[in-house]
Amino acid sequence: MPHKLTLADARESLNAHVAARGAEIRAKYGPTIGWRQLQRILADRDCVRYPCELAFDAALLEPDECAYPHPKGERPEDGFVLFVHPYFSVDPSRVPLLALYQIVAINYGPFASPEDAEAFGAAVLGVSREQYYSYLCSMADEISTGHLSDNQCAQMGKECADENVKSCHYTPKKL
Repeated sequence: MPHKLTLADARESLNAHVAARGAEIRAKYGPTIGWRQLQRILADRDCVRYPCELAFDAALLEPDECAYPHPKGERPEDGFVLFVHPYFSVDPSRVPLLALYQIVAINYGPFASPEDAEAFGAAVLGVSREQYYSYLCSMADEISTGHLSDNQCAQMGKECADENVKSCHYTPKKL
């Protein structure tokens, strides 16, 4: 009797697939993935399935959001603009950390999960998933509104973390 695949099986398979793709990209463009390597990765259709340009612009980003791939048209083939918070333009060597996470959304659309994006980014960078997530959290905390008072956060429709507790403000719009 054939084994019936479950949603959990599909998730596990996609996670393994994105991690393997990440390792392939690392082998091709690594071991260090910096600004130049990111430009080559974005231009390589074997790495990024659809055309993608990068823009340092926060216009379409949610508060505290570091990056977001915005579709240029109705179809993925129309391409994407990967909006990255302008704060990070002063240190382009860190932009790949943000971009790699978003490449999974570009390549796999709504089927991808945050865990898939973390597995992919970690594999490309050659670090653990926990370490990659920590990098993302640190970068998100740099642009976070968490330093605002609870009253200021309430006015913005946000909940603030206790100022004595360091928390991760990395919350992508969707993935």
